[in-house]
Amino acid sequence: MSSKAKFAVPSSIGFHRLSGIAAIGFATMIVVANLIAVPAGLPQTGAGIDEVNAFFSDRTRIVGLTTALTPAAWIMATLFGAGAVAALWQSERDRGEAWSLLGFAGLVLQNATFAAVVAIRLALASSTTDDAGTTGMLWSLHDCLFTLNGTFLALALIGLSIAGRRADLIRRWHGTLGLLSAALLFTSATLAPLVVDRAGPLGLLGLVGWLLWVVWIVTYGTVLIRPNKVPRSRRADSLLVTG
Repeated sequence: MSSKAKFAVPSSIGFHRLSGIAAIGFATMIVVANLIAVPAGLPQTGAGIDEVNAFFSDRTRIVGLTTALTPAAWIMATLFGAGAVAALWQSERDRGEAWSLLGFAGLVLQNATFAAVVAIRLALASSTTDDAGTTGMLWSLHDCLFTLNGTFLALALIGLSIAGRRADLIRRWHGTLGLLSAALLFTSATLAPLVVDRAGPLGLLGLVGWLLWVVWIVTYGTVLIRPNKVPRSRRADSLLVTG
């Protein structure tokens, strides 16, 4: 067997495992960030200016700590998406489809959108202005971006759920979970004008969708860590047979 044949398949499997670990790491990061910020009083979408001012004036260290977790989380989300595409692309190309690329685009867009959300939180915590108008404008922008981000999470869930099911990479219940989460997040994003207007029960749509998204991505990461579950490309199979 040639040296090229020896290393082609193991290196591919190693990347899949790395991306699976990154998926679980991403989920862990965002859950930890919320477990820190929410009990500390992070205002809900649609919260009043007094509540917003009180939190970002008194909890600057909390905001700084949760902000510090996010760059690594975005890197891990992108790595997960790249690994999922690598695992699914051959079977998709054979069918003339690109659902996994749609999912990867959703992950990249949600990273960019949430970077703006985190930047606004950091700006509010770092600002020394007492101008209620400025604070209100920034918080309204924060709420809009936070809610509309459900669109990009839905893209990631739909693309990678359909691609995973069609390649027989993920189980039926896992794909269904992804589509259900996508429906809730997309509905929340569609109703953004109502969700951001005031705190209320409509915010539960996005919350439940987000919780399902966390379960979905951890499960996807677990699948990618298991190399026997990742579909081999035809080229990899030929290396095993003829190398």
